[in-house]
Amino acid sequence: METAQLKKEYREKIAPELKKQFNYSSAMQIPELKKIVINMGLGNATQDKKIIDVAINEVTAITGQKAVATYSKKDIANFKLRKKMPIGVMVTLRRERMYEFLERLVRVALPRIRDFKGIQSRLDGRGNYTLGIQEQIIFPEINIDAIDRIQGMNITFVTTAKTDEEGYALLKAFGLPFKNA
Repeated sequence: METAQLKKEYREKIAPELKKQFNYSSAMQIPELKKIVINMGLGNATQDKKIIDVAINEVTAITGQKAVATYSKKDIANFKLRKKMPIGVMVTLRRERMYEFLERLVRVALPRIRDFKGIQSRLDGRGNYTLGIQEQIIFPEINIDAIDRIQGMNITFVTTAKTDEEGYALLKAFGLPFKNA
């Protein structure tokens, strides 16, 4: 398997720049991307079980890795929800697939968003970032004619950065188009 272009770029260019920018004494202090988690919440799945299967197929096509259904933890009568009902789909990407997905996201999918002006630059306080996407059709792997409903998703980037500043610098170096705020 060939190394993803972004992984090679991280080792050769991004990591040395971060080491110089934050004055790290050891290469182990340089923040890196640990995993990317894609999560799709499906509230309508309580009425229609086929929605879960369609979502699993879509997320699997987007990521190249089999997605799994997530289940409710407790009963909630107001939402007609029973314990252990499927209510979402998720997949965790690591290593090569993570870098390949990030490359496709940054270079292909995000530029396809209508009226795109950049993404919010608010991290979670520990150097991690969650990106919300309104429609799955921005990914070229999805056949627009075959989908029956537009569905959003959350993409979480988990890093080893200790602060938001380090995490922001890492994700910016990977090419995430943050708004200038």
